[in-house]
Amino acid sequence: MTAEEKQYNLDNRYLRMARIWAENSYCLRRQVGALVVKDKMIISDGYNGTPSGFDNVCEDNEGVTYPYVLHAEANAITKLARSNNNSDGSTLYVTASPCIECAKLIIQAGIKRVVYAEKYRLEDGIDLLRKAGTEVIYMEQKKDYGTEEK
Repeated sequence: MTAEEKQYNLDNRYLRMARIWAENSYCLRRQVGALVVKDKMIISDGYNGTPSGFDNVCEDNEGVTYPYVLHAEANAITKLARSNNNSDGSTLYVTASPCIECAKLIIQAGIKRVVYAEKYRLEDGIDLLRKAGTEVIYMEQKKDYGTEEK
């Protein structure tokens, strides 16, 4: 097995794990999970949801997401700030493409690779990551959590 095949298999597994982690989210519109991996170790995790101390309700009665709901990537990165781990050179696995605000956090955290599963209608976050020299990989997930590279 080549180094590229091994990396593809690792990316596939961590992305499936991020999808399972997304199930922890209380958000109704969309559940998103993220894992930060460095040296083949998960050093942080996150899912979209409300800040600590808030009720686990992400949307109002009309289904609109509250503005204070944190994205999975932001939760994973801020969790790192409270740990002894360092994200320099790490990989972020996230079930949905990062928005522009999360892209800024990813860049500042020193994350060098982003592997994501679902495309979002806006590509500005992906564009910013690429502009910063971050390696960005899209892997489409199937219903059975397998992946297809596009």
